[in-house]
Amino acid sequence: MRVAHLNYSDITGGAARAAYRIHRALCDYGIDSRMHVVRASAGDWSVEPSPPGWMGKRDGIRARIGEAVTRLLHTENRILHSPEVLRSRWPQRLNNSNADVINLHWIGYEMISVADIARFQKPVVWTLHDMWAFCGAEHFTEDFRWREGYLRNNRPVHESGFDLDRWTWKRKSNHWRRPIQIVAPSHWLADCARQSALMREWPVSVIPYAIDTEAWHPVDKQLARKILGLPVDSPLLIFGAIGGTRDPRKGFDLLKGALDHLRGEIQGLELVVLGQTPPMKPTDLGFPVHYAGHLHDDISMSLFYSAADALILPSRQDNLPNVGIEAQACGTPVVAFNACGLPDIVEHKETGYLAKAFDTQDLAEGIRWVLADTGRRARLSSQSRNAAVAKFSYPVVAEQYLRLYETVARPHD
Repeated sequence: MRVAHLNYSDITGGAARAAYRIHRALCDYGIDSRMHVVRASAGDWSVEPSPPGWMGKRDGIRARIGEAVTRLLHTENRILHSPEVLRSRWPQRLNNSNADVINLHWIGYEMISVADIARFQKPVVWTLHDMWAFCGAEHFTEDFRWREGYLRNNRPVHESGFDLDRWTWKRKSNHWRRPIQIVAPSHWLADCARQSALMREWPVSVIPYAIDTEAWHPVDKQLARKILGLPVDSPLLIFGAIGGTRDPRKGFDLLKGALDHLRGEIQGLELVVLGQTPPMKPTDLGFPVHYAGHLHDDISMSLFYSAADALILPSRQDNLPNVGIEAQACGTPVVAFNACGLPDIVEHKETGYLAKAFDTQDLAEGIRWVLADTGRRARLSSQSRNAAVAKFSYPVVAEQYLRLYETVARPHD
């Protein structure tokens, strides 16, 4: 079985890291897997970037053209929009390759056009990393046009100017006549695809993201804290995406609300923030905060997860966040809302705590519950690690993809 993955980059961004890990899981499983990207950073021979020179420069120009098109839309939805209007050479390149299956991933920034996706002649599997495939141009949205179709009379009141989302959705509907096998990493995203006007008749499977549980593993908590210069005996929470406070999907306001409920209750509680250096005017979260900055190596990330007593994931809308899987592989319980793709990571009171959706008091209760009992924390840690190995380890995920590839590549009468 030979597989060609197509993603904008290999390890820059959450979707890229998830796609790259799927690719590496397949390689480790003995499958001939290659990853094709515009931007390569991993230094991996099995990842093929766009050729240098004019073609590389052209990729940047394509992205800027896409950005110019999106400025025709005026919307309160500040999430990335990808119209994907410019044709590329990817269909020709991959159709002429020796791949048995093409696995699409995150293909924004004008990497490939909507029309190009219909030009692949080989069997195609499409792993979704957000909602773009069945929406208009937006990658995430709280609006529901994707369920009924992007009509003239159901446009959100907060939008004006050119209806980029309707135009993009109509191009998808016109070009994508042949259903593609969809893979959703979470049951939430799978349900969204099945409920969408565009993909409700398409085949949808759920296969989670992969993580190398040999590389991502628990480190002795006291040792990890000493290496990182963190307090050895204090209760310690960790969370990421605080740099994404401008994105309401990540739920920073909900996290702050939960911490407000805990002020004065948990003696010695301290926080670690991944992905941000200390801001000029730090938000008062009520507890001492350690800013870990932007980390780019798995070893440092593993140490921070291992040092923490719990990871807090207050997302309003998320697929299957890498941080949750990484923390679980390191034996760190996760406290999150019972919403979107988070129940695919957390089993309530077995590997963490699932609070009522967007209820900050219950999120605070989950933090209390995890920290209240050292024996309970040890049990949650062990069960979290076991769950990560059982659900997300490379061999488990690779086998599921291989079975799906074999089904898709099998000739049909």
